[in-house]
Amino acid sequence: MSQHLPADWSPWRSSSPLEDRRPTKDDFATAIDSGLGREDVLPYPTDEQSADMLRMLIVGINPSPWTASVNAPFARPGNRFWPSLAAAGITPHTVDASRGLSEANERMLAELGVGITNFVSRPSARADELTGDELQEGGLRLVQRVNVLQPNAVAIVGITAFRTAFSLPKAKLGRQNAADISGWPQAVQLWGLPNPSGLNAHETTESLAEKWRAVWEASKSR
Repeated sequence: MSQHLPADWSPWRSSSPLEDRRPTKDDFATAIDSGLGREDVLPYPTDEQSADMLRMLIVGINPSPWTASVNAPFARPGNRFWPSLAAAGITPHTVDASRGLSEANERMLAELGVGITNFVSRPSARADELTGDELQEGGLRLVQRVNVLQPNAVAIVGITAFRTAFSLPKAKLGRQNAADISGWPQAVQLWGLPNPSGLNAHETTESLAEKWRAVWEASKSR
């Protein structure tokens, strides 16, 4: 769903509060203590304004302290998210989000129709620090938001979190049966993908890219 944005479009998201520097351990501690995550990556500030503009909505588990510190998704160096999107041919280059998202990359994602959100906004050093209740609440919110946003496809990164959020303990990687989730709009594809964190030893950038290609190709249309 490539689209041309209005000439006067400009990124609405806040820039990194750290300006152009990488976060320190003190910044990580501040981010965790605040309990605040990061702003979603969407063409416009609200789901209603961004409705029908997304080819693919990517759902992470929750922000890392690095991500929360610079207000950019998958910002920690070593995370294979951005390299795998580039290797899949979805983005024209590997985004460096370690100091925040540039205005050019914000526009590029909006024009591609790529949105990014999380199940849970609270930052933590590891995803396993979240509770099952937090993930299930996030799953309910996601269903509500997808009904408004109406993307062509939703790709959830982290199959363990997916299983917990939707009480589907046997879910496997790949395209899911949307009918298994109450209230999910049947026209919106649902995919479960691996966690791109460097801690996931089962995947490489290349294997992740192969999975992203499958989602991207299938999300050309409904």
